Amino acid sequence: MKNMKCYTILVLSILFTGFNSVLTAQNYPFKLPELPYGYDALEPAVDARTMEIHYSKHHAAYVNNLNVALKGTRQADYSLEELMLYAGELNDVIRNNAGGHYNHSMFWNVLSLNSPFNGQSEIGKAVNETFGSLDSLKRLLSKAGATRFGSGWAWLYVTTDKKLAVCSSPNQDNPIMDVSPERGIPVLGIDVWEHAYYLKYQNKRGDYLATILNTINWETVNRNYMEALASPLLKIIEKESWTALNIFHEVMAETFHPSEEGNLKPIRERSGELLAKARLLQSGTIPPSFDTPEIKKSIDDLVKGAIALNQMVVKKADDKTISKKLGDLHDTFHTIQGLCRH
Repeated sequence: MKNMKCYTILVLSILFTGFNSVLTAQNYPFKLPELPYGYDALEPAVDARTMEIHYSKHHAAYVNNLNVALKGTRQADYSLEELMLYAGELNDVIRNNAGGHYNHSMFWNVLSLNSPFNGQSEIGKAVNETFGSLDSLKRLLSKAGATRFGSGWAWLYVTTDKKLAVCSSPNQDNPIMDVSPERGIPVLGIDVWEHAYYLKYQNKRGDYLATILNTINWETVNRNYMEALASPLLKIIEKESWTALNIFHEVMAETFHPSEEGNLKPIRERSGELLAKARLLQSGTIPPSFDTPEIKKSIDDLVKGAIALNQMVVKKADDKTISKKLGDLHDTFHTIQGLCRH
């Protein structure tokens, strides 16, 4: 199923020119972004030597290694956001270095000593509504970072239903990635790799977290939050998290594409399974953004078409008839799913 994920081309053309001003339109070959302040700007929270090494060595290495790994591959055509969205398709080198570049590009910009929390801002109101107070959010982020075994990140992110939530991720993963159990758009990320704090805090990750959570650029987080709420990326993640649709898609791909090559054996063997998955899709919960009369009608049509197709297979209809019906069913499916990337 890795090569069968789909999206609408129009939506993505909007997405990759509009989301997250810090990360907009990043494409191969990727470049190390300019640090928005001097190495000593966050003293004493982050010492200058740690900042210099973290930025000029670690982040730079992620960028360089990513470009080397992408050279000559089809993924070199992906934007940085696409590398996040389809991380499950990537080898570990590309996945880890792309995540490292994305995560650090956000991290530098959400740090500041001079941008206090504003409870009347959009992010301020959302934080107070969701968590009760900034202190409650800090406790959750601190716990997420402190309990992340080994290296990783703590995140404040916008879910697909446009709510705020907190999670952590291992290594250089983040909530955008299709491999993440918690999906959404991050608006604030805290690096809990040892290289982010060890020179100053040694093994005292909790002390580092307590300090860094008082060093947040809430103006930038507010901007990230507003952009995330308006981003088409949320709808793409929402669709890709639609389990019943993904299950149906898998069977559809494994039966329809062989039929394009004249191989009708898969659909003759699995037409009943395709019908069962269509019924599962019909009986399941539709994600809010897709819960429309048009989508419901398409799902109903999908079930009707799958019933008719299965009857044809049972009655041993000829290949041409079955192939035509399967093609019609595939077209109906893509009124829900969108256009294939591959």
